[in-house]
Amino acid sequence: MAIATLTSKGQITLPMSVRKALGLRPGAKLDFIAQDDGFKVVALDTHVSTLKGRFAGRVARPVSLEAMDQAIADAASSGHRKP
Repeated sequence: MAIATLTSKGQITLPMSVRKALGLRPGAKLDFIAQDDGFKVVALDTHVSTLKGRFAGRVARPVSLEAMDQAIADAASSGHRKP
């Protein structure tokens, strides 16, 4: 098991085995996804194709396009416009 220690500044150094397994390089971005028993750490990639399925399970049920359109229309009609 790979173990890291949290510093007083809230920083950790990921063990080499973890960095290699995730394919991380300096400057890499990580996402922490809350799960029932903790967090899942996912390395972010800058290519859009890597986003497929990324948000699955983060909402109770998908929002339809009609519901999105209605929410946009409601916000527009209630005066939420930028000056």
